[in-house]
Amino acid sequence: MSAPGVVFGAFIPQGWKMELAGVDGAVAKWNKAVEVAQLAERLGYDSIWVYDHFHNVPRPSQEAVFECWTTMAAISQLTSTIRLGQMVGCNSYRNPGMLAKVTSNIDVISGGRLEWGIGAGWYENEYRSYGFDFPRPKDRIGMLEETVQIVRSMWTEPETTFSGQYYEMKRANCDPKPLQQPTPPIWIGGGGEQLTLRVVAKHGDCSNFGGPAETWAHKRDVLRAHCAAVGRDPAEIRMTWSPEVFIRRTEAEVQAAGSLAVWGQPADEWRANNLVGTVEQVAEKISTYVELGCRGFVPWCSDYPDTETLELLATEIMPEFR
Repeated sequence: MSAPGVVFGAFIPQGWKMELAGVDGAVAKWNKAVEVAQLAERLGYDSIWVYDHFHNVPRPSQEAVFECWTTMAAISQLTSTIRLGQMVGCNSYRNPGMLAKVTSNIDVISGGRLEWGIGAGWYENEYRSYGFDFPRPKDRIGMLEETVQIVRSMWTEPETTFSGQYYEMKRANCDPKPLQQPTPPIWIGGGGEQLTLRVVAKHGDCSNFGGPAETWAHKRDVLRAHCAAVGRDPAEIRMTWSPEVFIRRTEAEVQAAGSLAVWGQPADEWRANNLVGTVEQVAEKISTYVELGCRGFVPWCSDYPDTETLELLATEIMPEFR
């Protein structure tokens, strides 16, 4: 079952999916996030991840949600080896020049551990609540592509001047530069077949799209076709998947949990479309995706703030794929 090059990440509990609602007090909630990040590092995960959201899902509930980049900055100082990712940053929430500066700083203060995740954005409730414009999908994806070009330029060039359809920069500086050379890895999230995956083909180091195996394989093929169209070797792009994960040692325990799906799917549907099952069942499903070409798994543990799934994945499954 060996599959060289497969990496494993894990989200830390930050409150977006209501996983911290049962933890009493803001400080205790933050301490739980830190505790899990440090545990993931000790367990040998390649990376830890946060969402870039402000309101809870499936609906705003006045529960704590720790913000993406301030969380990254703090966690960078409380860990030492594990890499730090965002799945994925919402492009619309920050000016691209400011984003270049923030990401570069995180790479420096973490000792070169940034995995930069970026996407076009989708959570209209947050856009409206925070006063952001919510452009049509075509424009959000166009803005995403220009942002990636601007950030890459600001990471690598002494100064950046850019004139696009959506953004204009004039002699923008970004110092210090990131430590990683030539740049930190760029993860572009989303599975839109006409536009988003074309942006991935042109600019991404890593893709991230979801779905059951047949859907994932179809999007893989679409991405490969875009790579051919733009003259890119698809092998240069690490393809990844970010499902939910719930693991127990026995089938009875899995059955007893029912559905823990944030979006309310029935148990059978939730289980079919995610990494839900016994150790053996989850390992088999990961193997299926590896055979399809998936080289990165960044799941969200559905039993947070409990860490049984996090620990079982690391100790019982990850070694099979190293």
